[in-house]
Amino acid sequence: MVVKRLLYPERVRKLPPRFSWVDQRLVRDRHIERCDAPAAALYLMLITVGDAQGLSYYSDAALSRCLSMDPPRLVQARAELIRAGLIAYDRPLYQVLALDPPPVEARELTVEELRDRWRRLRESLGKPR
Repeated sequence: MVVKRLLYPERVRKLPPRFSWVDQRLVRDRHIERCDAPAAALYLMLITVGDAQGLSYYSDAALSRCLSMDPPRLVQARAELIRAGLIAYDRPLYQVLALDPPPVEARELTVEELRDRWRRLRESLGKPR
C-alpha cells in the first residue's frame, strides 16, 4: 500500500478565488479516453478559462497560441470534443457541457407503444394476454 505524503507541504493546492475545476468523472467515467492529447489540452484550457456556466469566448488565434497548436489541429480537437459530447461551440462561444447525460424529454406514448409495454409487462409476469 502506498502511503500518501505531501512532497511540498508549503505548496498544497487551495481553491482559487476564481471559478475553475475539473470534474473527476472525466476520468472515472472514462470520458477523457474518447479524446486524443490535443483535444484533452483544449478541454483543459476551456474548463480553466470558462465561467461558472462553462462559457468562454477565446478566439481560435488565442487558443492556438496558448496551446501551441496550429489552427487545423485546433479545429480537429474542437470537433473531437463536440463528438464526445464534452463541449458545444457556436463561434465565438464555447460551452463546456455537464458530464451528466442529457435529460430524456418526456413525450406522450402512442396507443401502440402503450399496448406493447403492457404486453411485455404481462409476459414478464407470466400472465396470459
